[in-house]
Amino acid sequence: MKFAVFVAALALAGAARAQDEVASASGALLRGLDKSAGTTTDINLGVGESRNFGRLTVTLSDCRYPVGDPSSNAYAHLTIADASSGSVAFDGWMIAASPALSAMDDPRYDIWVMRCSIPEAEGTETAE
Repeated sequence: MKFAVFVAALALAGAARAQDEVASASGALLRGLDKSAGTTTDINLGVGESRNFGRLTVTLSDCRYPVGDPSSNAYAHLTIADASSGSVAFDGWMIAASPALSAMDDPRYDIWVMRCSIPEAEGTETAE
C-alpha cells in the first residue's frame, strides 16, 4: 500500500513539473478594448514587433506557454507606451488566465493577452 502511494506521489510530481515547463512562442494574440467606443480589436504581434492601438504603442518582447498544455495559458511580456505623452503606461508580464493580476491602468484603453502564437493555434487566430 505504501508503495502505491509513493508511486502515485511521484507521478503527480512529474505531472506538476511538466506543467511548469514553458516554451517561447513566435508571437501573441492580444485583445484591445476602446472603452469610449465600446469596441474590441484583436492585435497579432510577433516577438519584437510593435503596433499602434489608439494613442498607445504596444510592443511584444516575449510570449511563453506551458509545454504540457499550450492552450491553457499564455504569459506575454509587453511594453505599452502612450504616444501622446511619451510615457510608458505598462512594462511587464501579462497572464492570459489572470488578466487582472497584472493589468494596464488607462482611462480609455484595456489590453490583455489571449494566447501565444503557436503552430497548433495559428489556424484559429483572428486577423487585425
